[in-house]
Amino acid sequence: MVIEKYNSKWSEQFSVIKELLEKNTTEYISIEHVGSTSIPGMSAKPIIDIDVVVEDEAQFMRLKNQLEAIGYKHEGDRGISGREAFDDTNVPIDIEQHLYVCVKDNAELQRHLKFRNRLRAEPELVEEYNKIKEEILSKVGENNRSAYVELKEKEYKWFFEKVLA
Repeated sequence: MVIEKYNSKWSEQFSVIKELLEKNTTEYISIEHVGSTSIPGMSAKPIIDIDVVVEDEAQFMRLKNQLEAIGYKHEGDRGISGREAFDDTNVPIDIEQHLYVCVKDNAELQRHLKFRNRLRAEPELVEEYNKIKEEILSKVGENNRSAYVELKEKEYKWFFEKVLA
């Protein structure tokens, strides 16, 4: 697992993916760049996280067909109800990404947006989170993603609670 210093190319990569989605799909409310790559100054895994927001299950089903027509493969909710994951292996652009489709009132979507918006508005939180990421990596190393996630969720839960309060 690689964590890189913030790179402005991430917003450009999101724009390329968003343009592909906008040209080939119509069944959505918005296309949101979320996760650490969406926050200026934030160190991150160089993977673009995208939440495509839909009104309801009916709109999701129409969008699912449109996404599959451009190469995305539906993988189910991966244990998070209301958030559907899609594999991008057969999508005609070479940008590493995680694409999710979320119903507009989904709790995970609201958490993503609140976290992103708060960190975008408060650079001191970005610096604090960057230090936390460095600390975790120093403890678990770069080759242990599951330990990284586990430590972040256990020992640094307080940070996420603070940001989302």
